[in-house]
Amino acid sequence: MSSLRRRLLGDPSPTSSTDVSRDASPMRNIESKDPNVAEDLRAIPAKQLEKLTKHVEKAKKAKGSKRRNFWIFGLGGIFGLASAAFFAGNQDMLDMEPFKDLSLDSIMDVLPAGLISDARELQKHEREAVSYDSFAVGLHAQTEGIKATHPVIMIPGVISTGLESWGTETDSRQYFRKRLWGSWSMMRALVLDKAGWKKHIMLDKETGMDPPGVKLRAAQGFDATDFFITGYWIWNKILENLATIGYDPTNAFTAAYDWRMSYLNYETRDQYFTRLKTHIEIGVRLSNKKVVLLSHSMGSQVLYYFFHWVEAEGYGNGGPGWVDAYVDSWINISGCMLGAVKGLPAVLSGEMKDTAQLNAFAVYGLEKFLSRAERAELFRAMPGISSMLPIGGDAVWGNSTWAPDDQPGQSQSFGRFLNFRDLNQTGTPSHNLTVSESLPYLFNHTEEWYKKMIQTSYSHGVAHTRHEVEQNQLDPSKWINPLETRLPLAPSLKIYCFYGVGKPTERIYYYRNDGDALTKINVTIDTAYNDPDKSIDHGIIMGEGDGTVNLLSSGYMCTKGWNMKRYNPAGAKIRVYEMPHEPDRFSPRGGPNTGDHVDILGRSSLNDLILRIAGGRGEMIAEDHIVSNIREYAARVKIYDDDEGPDNRPEPEPVDRKNKPLPSPEPTVDSGPKIPA
Repeated sequence: MSSLRRRLLGDPSPTSSTDVSRDASPMRNIESKDPNVAEDLRAIPAKQLEKLTKHVEKAKKAKGSKRRNFWIFGLGGIFGLASAAFFAGNQDMLDMEPFKDLSLDSIMDVLPAGLISDARELQKHEREAVSYDSFAVGLHAQTEGIKATHPVIMIPGVISTGLESWGTETDSRQYFRKRLWGSWSMMRALVLDKAGWKKHIMLDKETGMDPPGVKLRAAQGFDATDFFITGYWIWNKILENLATIGYDPTNAFTAAYDWRMSYLNYETRDQYFTRLKTHIEIGVRLSNKKVVLLSHSMGSQVLYYFFHWVEAEGYGNGGPGWVDAYVDSWINISGCMLGAVKGLPAVLSGEMKDTAQLNAFAVYGLEKFLSRAERAELFRAMPGISSMLPIGGDAVWGNSTWAPDDQPGQSQSFGRFLNFRDLNQTGTPSHNLTVSESLPYLFNHTEEWYKKMIQTSYSHGVAHTRHEVEQNQLDPSKWINPLETRLPLAPSLKIYCFYGVGKPTERIYYYRNDGDALTKINVTIDTAYNDPDKSIDHGIIMGEGDGTVNLLSSGYMCTKGWNMKRYNPAGAKIRVYEMPHEPDRFSPRGGPNTGDHVDILGRSSLNDLILRIAGGRGEMIAEDHIVSNIREYAARVKIYDDDEGPDNRPEPEPVDRKNKPLPSPEPTVDSGPKIPA
């Protein structure tokens, strides 16, 4: 070893050790006179070897980077030509005659083989990134013996369903059977023909249906909801896993609808509820099994409305026993049963957190392209969106001094929903507004046709007695409101509430007078107002939820409301499974543990639960799984069962997500009633 050390380190000492090395020296063959031994090998110092190794690795990376940049540049040029052709269309600005014989195969023939290889490798990695668990949940369920059992019908949410044009008038022919919502055709139309796109997408302000000369309809089949646009999945992962345990178009169905319309117009124009009823009855008749209904977001409100429609005489005529006879389970995913507070600023001023927190450059571009006034006009001309205005008033969302979801030490109550730093100016009220005060304010600052459309289609109050509830069963305008109507008389019905928690969600807004004389909107979110001490960011304070729907909306009915006799007289069984938002920071969609409102549809645990219920194993979900403070908040809501009252009932001890006692909040002027958990 001493001899080897001298050779490597250049030790000039002439002395040598007579000890035999324990291991054969790696240098023996290098010193050998044997001509068969490689002569281009020689010992170098360790530091120099390390330096050379790093240099080689750096050179490899540079080479790979150059190759990658080369094919990106090449494909970018091809994409540029294709884009130019795409946007030119039938215009004369680009003569496509020389390219008429050009095909993808001919392009591939002239590209370097290395470039093609790298492109395919990158494409493979991209597919793996977005398909992190494709089919995996279904394959695991297979190993547990879970297979397709109940027919499955899916009712998508507000943005999930594509809308395609079937109009044949002159202005519509260019869009025939193209999707003007939920595709790249929508993007192209919005950029190149904004006025035409708005004409098609906005409903008639008097009828709430198609304007003259326009015919837009919901796309049908699984293609209607699996992807919003290419690459942005919605229901696709659920479809993949359902297919893995044996589902296909013969035992699964997507009940897509035109989400722009008010609910009663679904039936008036498209016979949507009649078709849904028929699909359910056929599924039961063919399989001899009751159906499992999946709904997401606004789809849960649509399905709740359907339960009333199908029973009602003069509408579905199914009678009080229809749901019990045909529906095994209702899987309510991220259902906005009590609306969403972000729905109100959307129709009031065309704004929400996503627009308020843009930087100045982005705001300028957005305003030039699609202004606040245009956005508000679009939202109002889609009365289906207004079905998600907050329900329950101050009893659910709080008053000027108190709200059920207020936190200890909070600087102001969540009950003050719309706040104005400069009161009594043109367009601003004399005081800050609660949710119940905000709806009249909205109607006073919007067009008469919008006010009439919403007030005749929806209701946002609370029925405090069983008699009121039963009377409301006959009123279609009440059918979306679970606080004014009841669940179907279906004692065997099982309801599963699955929703995300732990993602900040809009709860309070600060508005100011809009000084722009060119806009039709009097107020705008005060995006310049920031106060970290009060958690105010660009005029918005966040609360709890899934990023879109507030926790009170997704959780109250499931944990408390439907445990009241007047809202659930038949005693349908309710199970709650909350899913904390634990996103993978390297995944643009949050990965398999996201709790985001839309991305939750790809969550592994959600897909697993869906397969168990559809496969007839719903009894495996034996207990509620609650990680938020929803039970505490629900107990504070000022709605009581018929045998309850607001007096002489102790306030439940606050419990945080880890079930540790929290300090009781400081008393306020109106701290709410004292009722049991």
